[in-house]
Amino acid sequence: MDKVECVVIGAGVVGLAVARALALSGREVMVLEAAGAIGTGTSSRNSEVIHAGLYYPTGSLKAGLCVQGSQMLYAYCAERGVPHRRCGKLLVATSPDQLPALETIRARALANGVDDLVWLTADEARAMEPELRCLAALHSPSTGIIDSHGLMLALQGDLENAGGLVALNSPVARADCSGANGMVLEAAGAQLRADVVVNAAGLHAPAVASSFTGLAAEHVPKAYFAKGNYFTLAARAPFNRLIYPAPEAAGLGVHLTLDLGGLARFGPDVEWVDGPDDLLVNPVRGDAFYAEVRKYWPGLRDGALVPGYAGIRPKIHGPGTPQPDFMIEGPLEHGVGGLVNLFGIESPGLTSCLAIAAHVARLV
Repeated sequence: MDKVECVVIGAGVVGLAVARALALSGREVMVLEAAGAIGTGTSSRNSEVIHAGLYYPTGSLKAGLCVQGSQMLYAYCAERGVPHRRCGKLLVATSPDQLPALETIRARALANGVDDLVWLTADEARAMEPELRCLAALHSPSTGIIDSHGLMLALQGDLENAGGLVALNSPVARADCSGANGMVLEAAGAQLRADVVVNAAGLHAPAVASSFTGLAAEHVPKAYFAKGNYFTLAARAPFNRLIYPAPEAAGLGVHLTLDLGGLARFGPDVEWVDGPDDLLVNPVRGDAFYAEVRKYWPGLRDGALVPGYAGIRPKIHGPGTPQPDFMIEGPLEHGVGGLVNLFGIESPGLTSCLAIAAHVARLV
């Protein structure tokens, strides 16, 4: 039976960042990825936004890791030449009842350590973005966009330069965590013994953890799947910044984001689905996008939106229940030495990836 010091399950942006951090600390690391390429799941189907840390409850892992991760990510992109742009974002109120929400977000952001938000009147917001319609806005200059695949390639390069390895087409079927001499994993028909295992399987993390003999079922949350559909704009957008409406219950509303080529996309919406493989965009859902987008951009023309792509949020809560924090459990929580499980790593997981990696490295 082969032995490796550390195994990371999942080669998405968080798994690669964790593996890189462990390898740079001098550990022997292997990443086991079920798919035939890195980053084919949630990491490749999101808004590619570098968040500032405005929304998350003060003191939560999401707040702390997002603010820290944003700073780390900008520095890393500059150092490694990963394409990105600090374009800024306007968070807008389009009705009087949304104004208190902006005040709440501004106060929460300040408590989270985000001290560069600027309150804008409607005229000040329109001076920045003439096509925008709102009553007031918060300007977040620290929000940006990134080439997520370029980021993952850089993380993989660092991992491999430090002696780490990514094994593709290697789904983990089960693991035995009950022994005293490390954990034994079965992947791609072979067995592997490891001292440290980090479950960063994203959408599949609860299913993977449920196959671990020796891990109590109470430490494995139920998986829920919230699909987000994106629609793209057929023409160039008249905006230079990201435009976000006041957030809604399960997500951040139908917002406008830009990619590094200037293409505009709208979304994601929230569609609860039964599994992680429902990735088709129903064109009919675009009908509802028009009304939502026109609240802040009344100039959107009929027929201008075309189906783009869809992603699945790895939720650990269902519809109508409060959003929980990231669930990062190590031996102190579940009692299995060397095991770290990462559950519910949805937004701001991309922004937080380097900070999550540092946090996990400390746990092991």
